[in-house]
Amino acid sequence: MWIMVCASLWAQTTHRDSVLVQARYLKSIYRTDDALTALSALVQPGTPDEEVLAEMADCHFQNGDYEQAADSYFLLSSLSPGNVIYRIRRMQTFFRIKAWPQCIQAGREVLQIDSIPAVLSIIGDCFRQTEQADSALHYYRRSLAQKPLDKTVLSKAMGVLIDRQDYDGAIRQSEAFLTEDPDNATIAPLAGLAHYRKGDYESAQKVFQRQEDIGNDTYPVHYYLGQSYWHTKVIYRAEEELLAAWQIDSSDVNLAYSIAAVKSEAYRWPFEKEVKPWLDKAMEMIQPDPAMMSRLHQQYGLGYYKTQASWDKAIEHYKKAYKYNPKFISALSTIAYCYEVNKDYKNALEWYEKYLKVAKPGSKGYEFATKSIEYLKGELFMVEK
Repeated sequence: MWIMVCASLWAQTTHRDSVLVQARYLKSIYRTDDALTALSALVQPGTPDEEVLAEMADCHFQNGDYEQAADSYFLLSSLSPGNVIYRIRRMQTFFRIKAWPQCIQAGREVLQIDSIPAVLSIIGDCFRQTEQADSALHYYRRSLAQKPLDKTVLSKAMGVLIDRQDYDGAIRQSEAFLTEDPDNATIAPLAGLAHYRKGDYESAQKVFQRQEDIGNDTYPVHYYLGQSYWHTKVIYRAEEELLAAWQIDSSDVNLAYSIAAVKSEAYRWPFEKEVKPWLDKAMEMIQPDPAMMSRLHQQYGLGYYKTQASWDKAIEHYKKAYKYNPKFISALSTIAYCYEVNKDYKNALEWYEKYLKVAKPGSKGYEFATKSIEYLKGELFMVEK
């Protein structure tokens, strides 16, 4: 009798092991549904088999059934509280379904067993997704304390600091890493961006120029190098870099506008051939954003104003610029001046008077408009006589 019982148990064990081997093979070739069917035959009510349940949980995870996987890993964690793998997998399932609070809680449970840098980073990601920047930064820094040369986590920490305009903090965060790897193509450009956003254009220019010199031929490098050169008044280099950025990505309306503005500052004439096409590109790309529309029309107006090719077109665009941005009050005096040089004195007088109503008394613009009004009234008086 005893021999028969032992033989039966041995047969059951052999069958179980055989099914597990088969299921693992099916899982390895992504036939997870077949693997689950095979494993289900081993499930006995009231007698949980941890190894079988773990394989089923992995199948659910691989199959994209994350809610079922989370439940399975929770059960496994109850069966084996010290098994950190089950808790990590449960955290990962919550991350996949974007259940951020649950992922944070599951991650903290992992940390009670082992302070794993990758888990700290994932918790930071969850806090960043829920727009809790301070908490995200706290966990990123805890992760970096263990792995200071992890550029992925460092870039996230710097991103948080840049987003909240702590540019000096972002630069400081990068210093230790850049001491070891000064030309890193991920961290160095972020430090350059922090310098740029801070308004330290010369430092930004050095960073991005170095990146270009070592072969980092990417859109951000050319774009911010061009912008930095523009701010430091090296206009020809700004134009070169912005055009290089355009060759990589021609979908940014701000880039099209910047190229137009740089060409305008470089006096690339004729306006209709050199500057206007870029303004037209930006105008075609833009959504109805009043601030950008105003800036575009300012550049159109400035182009016609500088070339004196068409005072009427300059007036048209300055009126639109003012319409989109009523705070752009200098447009009023510019419109008046265009009417004046076009010898349309009545309209010139009207627009100078509009300007005086909103201009600051005592300013140069106010004094210029006042003198112009006196002159125009004299001219109109003579015409009437």
